[in-house]
Amino acid sequence: MDFAHYGQLWRTPMVRRLLLVAMVARLPHSAAGVLLTLHVVQTLGLGYAAAGAVAAVLTVGIAVGAPWRGRRVDTAGLRAALVPSILAEALVWSVAPHLEYPWLLAAAFVGGIFALPIFSVVRQSLGVMTNAAQRRTAFALDSICTEVTFMVGPALAAVAAVQASTVWGITAVGASAAAAGLALMWFNPPTRTGHPGALSRDSAGLGMGESPDDLPSGLESAARPAPAEVAAGQADGASGLRRLLTRVRGADSRPRGRWRVGVAVVVVMAVAAGAGMVLSGTDVGIVAILRSHGDAAQLGIVFFFWCAASLVGGIVYGAMHRPVSPLVLLLVMSVLTMPLGFAHDTGTLSVLSILPGLLCAPTLSAASERVAELVPEERRGEAMGWYGSALTAGTALGSPLTGTLIDAVGPGAGFAGIGAAGVLLCSAGLAAQGARRRRRAPAPGSPGA
Repeated sequence: MDFAHYGQLWRTPMVRRLLLVAMVARLPHSAAGVLLTLHVVQTLGLGYAAAGAVAAVLTVGIAVGAPWRGRRVDTAGLRAALVPSILAEALVWSVAPHLEYPWLLAAAFVGGIFALPIFSVVRQSLGVMTNAAQRRTAFALDSICTEVTFMVGPALAAVAAVQASTVWGITAVGASAAAAGLALMWFNPPTRTGHPGALSRDSAGLGMGESPDDLPSGLESAARPAPAEVAAGQADGASGLRRLLTRVRGADSRPRGRWRVGVAVVVVMAVAAGAGMVLSGTDVGIVAILRSHGDAAQLGIVFFFWCAASLVGGIVYGAMHRPVSPLVLLLVMSVLTMPLGFAHDTGTLSVLSILPGLLCAPTLSAASERVAELVPEERRGEAMGWYGSALTAGTALGSPLTGTLIDAVGPGAGFAGIGAAGVLLCSAGLAAQGARRRRRAPAPGSPGA
């Protein structure tokens, strides 16, 4: 392990400024999930399944909008791409808390479509501001900073909901998100090689337009050149991802090949979806189990332990010399999430959250690193958008699934169900990888055997 990489990155002014701006930009949305859950359950008097549905609609909106937002960053530049998000964040979240439940669902969907694309922008920028040797540490450092915001955001949300009201809290989320978008426009971090602050292609190394021999086996070459552009929204998400991956060589000056989706690509998107599912389910489960004991105001304590553990895990992972499969990391995190259902007070829940928390940041960092390996920078904004769509699609599934189990059985059932769902997804991914290896293995008696 080499922890010196963290110091080198933090001493780089552009990287440090990007991470600090990203922390501020993520803070409102780190509070939004808890505020929306408490608003539906506490202010509107509905159940956790209804609260999970609002979170699901919000994240479906984000999943729909993320590729488009990423494509706009690629084609129009960061500042132009952020303008619709800034306007929508301020307008939607100032109106949403005053609406009846059906209209709140509609507002959440619109808010998700135009959500500030902070995740994809930060990862895309770090991809061009660092070389291949630094990238794992850079993504881990971003995950660490994200965990810091999730220590603060939910705690502020709980205080706002209990001491003031969820209406004011949600309104403040919109105003803060719009202000964060303005700060990101002012900073205008690089998203392509050649922008101020980005490394040159030669110094960036692999991961920014690798040679065909160096590319991971998840992408395989075919004969015909890729089309230059594909109109947005022509087909569904799966075919859109396939079109993206057939043209990831788009702006490379070397001969262009055509690429197709392989098992490695499918697995990394499945990991993103599974991580979103487990994390959003854990969010809802923590809120439910604390409210069942009358300890909703202590939500920030549990989130502090959970996120602090993730921060530590991210630091360790970022200092490692070898990557770990994101599929394996997600499997372990899913298994360790299930015991949280046995918690009977705030202290027990806080302690039990430490073990799965240690795997949160490493799982997301490893998956992001894999995307950066698969897609050169010319299409990385859109690729990170698709990665974000997979993440938020999983989040959209996790919240209502957990909420339904909580309403039907009890708070503890939510953790068991969401952990088991993560284990099943990882088992399917490992089986697919094993089948692929067997297909590629030389037959007995063949020259390569």
